[in-house]
Amino acid sequence: MSLSFADVDVTQLTSIDDIKAAAAWLQCEEARITNDLENVLDRQTQLDAQVGALHKQLSNLQAAHKDGEKLSATMSHTCDLAEKVSSKVRLLDLAKSRVQEAMKRVDDVLDLRSCVDGVQTAMEREDYEQSAAHIHRYLTLDENVLKETAVDAAEGSGIGGAFALLRDAEKRLKQIVTEKFDQAVEMADNSKVERFLKIFPLLNMHFEGLEKFSAYLRTQISLSAYAHLREASQVTGDREGVVYADTLTLLFEDIARLVERHQPLVETFYGPGKMLPLVKALQVECDVQVVKVTDQFKEQRHLDKKIYDIRASFSPRAVSRLDPRELDILLSEMTMCTARAELYMRFLRRRLSSDLDVLAQEGGVSDVTTIVEKVIQDSQTSHTMQELTGYYIVMEEYFMRESVMKAVRMDEKVESVHGGYTSSMVDDVFFIVQKSVRRTISSGSVDGICAMLNHATTLLVEDYRGVLQDNLKQGFPTGSIDLSGMLQGKLQMTASEAAAAKTAYLVTLNNIEASMENIQKLKDDFDFECSKLLSQRGEQAKAKFDTCLADLVAAATTYKDQLSSGLSELSAVAVVPQLKPMVDGFLSVSHNITDDDFSHYEAQDPFVQELITGLQSLLDTFKGVLGPSNYDKLVSLMADTLTSQLERVVLKSSFNQLGGLQFDKELRSLVAYLSNITQWTVRDKFAKLTQMATVLNLERVGEILEYWGPKSGPLTWRLTPSEVRKVLALRVDFRKEDIDRLKL
Repeated sequence: MSLSFADVDVTQLTSIDDIKAAAAWLQCEEARITNDLENVLDRQTQLDAQVGALHKQLSNLQAAHKDGEKLSATMSHTCDLAEKVSSKVRLLDLAKSRVQEAMKRVDDVLDLRSCVDGVQTAMEREDYEQSAAHIHRYLTLDENVLKETAVDAAEGSGIGGAFALLRDAEKRLKQIVTEKFDQAVEMADNSKVERFLKIFPLLNMHFEGLEKFSAYLRTQISLSAYAHLREASQVTGDREGVVYADTLTLLFEDIARLVERHQPLVETFYGPGKMLPLVKALQVECDVQVVKVTDQFKEQRHLDKKIYDIRASFSPRAVSRLDPRELDILLSEMTMCTARAELYMRFLRRRLSSDLDVLAQEGGVSDVTTIVEKVIQDSQTSHTMQELTGYYIVMEEYFMRESVMKAVRMDEKVESVHGGYTSSMVDDVFFIVQKSVRRTISSGSVDGICAMLNHATTLLVEDYRGVLQDNLKQGFPTGSIDLSGMLQGKLQMTASEAAAAKTAYLVTLNNIEASMENIQKLKDDFDFECSKLLSQRGEQAKAKFDTCLADLVAAATTYKDQLSSGLSELSAVAVVPQLKPMVDGFLSVSHNITDDDFSHYEAQDPFVQELITGLQSLLDTFKGVLGPSNYDKLVSLMADTLTSQLERVVLKSSFNQLGGLQFDKELRSLVAYLSNITQWTVRDKFAKLTQMATVLNLERVGEILEYWGPKSGPLTWRLTPSEVRKVLALRVDFRKEDIDRLKL
């Protein structure tokens, strides 16, 4: 532990050891203190300089202290002075506010006198606008305050009398304005209607003014709509097929014109947010007229009967079916009706939003979008258009399905622009689907678009694809005898029938390929055409559309699987059986050859030339009919089979080094041929055979180690160690003991 000199009590030191320990400790302390003193003495000059500097600064500190005391006194004096001044300022502010209040009361009294004189004069001149302005000013005055201000407040004289007179004038003016407005409405004098409409808010009659004005506008809409509907029943000729769409358009344009014309007037004289009750009232009349037009439309176009006939056609007992051509013009008119309604509703959204946004900035409303959408979605017009869209979807789906089935029945082989042959039904079917969906897109109804996309997807995946599948089920004839047919005393089919069946099968494969491309094109077209419409409808509508479009794209996958299955079946039936005897020819050609044999093979190859000739003859059967893409896929499938068959026969053969070299040349010739007849790469399919040729070309067994393992570099071996040993064992000049000793 640490000790100090005070801790050492010499009187308690009774033993020699304690005395020696204390002496040792004292010696250490003496040495430490001596060292500290020497350090201090070494710094004496520096400390003396610092002390001198402090003495010099002492006088400055004393001066700063005196200045600080003076500043403190000045600030205290300033604070006291500010307190006295601020109290006087508060008194002045109080006096000023009282003077301003007094002046305001004087101004109010003067305005009251002016209103009394002005309203009487204006009423005598029938200047109702000026009268209303005086009444409006009077309504802003506080009668009780002015009565307290005035000396004489007796009823009938002074302030009290002025207010009584103005109340009477207000009552008479409200009655006059109401009567004049009703007369203007009765005379259909629009200028006078607007004149008195501006007066209502000056008399605090905002609700009454808008209510009367709404009734007036509704009457105008009703008369105009009645005239348009009556004209519609008399239209003939080219416009007969769109007359009801035109009638709805005129109705919507009339309402839009009224809103556009009077919105500035209402916003100016009635304030922001007042267009909402006016539009609601006009929308009620719009709903009435829309129902009248659509009812007459359904009656004249026999919609209910057509829907009944369509639904009855689904029954197995149906005798006749509605001709889809009868629906074409009608469907176009229905989409026009819906499109005009969507355009009108978009106009209302824009107008109401601009009016309510001003009110929202002032805190009058919280959710403008919800208010606007409620007005539109709750309207009978919206419900009627939804009902009309329901009729349309049923008829459009029937039109699309029946037209597609008719295209299937009228199918005939046509030459494809890309090569090979397809059926006329492919272009016809996708033209019909595109026409129906595009027509629905023109309606502007997101729900209708999604419904038709779903119907189109179902049609393509189930009905149309089912037709293609039925054609594939007929199979690719190989010329064999149908034993079940022989039992009935007849052959499977004649040569001409077999040729036609083969062509039909190959054309069906092309049809599937073309259908996949058309589905992708439909997806791109629909996505582009709906992009602008969906940008105005929000994320929810876009997500709904994207889901339906994704289902359409997924349909292409089912066609891809169908095509893969059809090509595999074609390869298994028409290619694989013919490849086996061709490849088996390899076993009849010796690869344990001499130099003379090698030279002879180089001049006239006994195997690969015959194989290539056979492959060319086999592929020529398909090349003229199959499309380029399907032809390449078939060649790829054939290459897969060819490599597996070659691997089989190679493992059954024997080789010397010249035979291995000959095999390598044969592979190169075969790969070069296949690469020339297809756009797809086939070299990778022959990788295993190429490695077998490499092994068979070795000069000695141990040379394989230069290619195998880390020394192989980027080469990826397709052969397993056991397969390498099997291939090495095919060399007649390699000893089994050397092969067994390899460490692979």
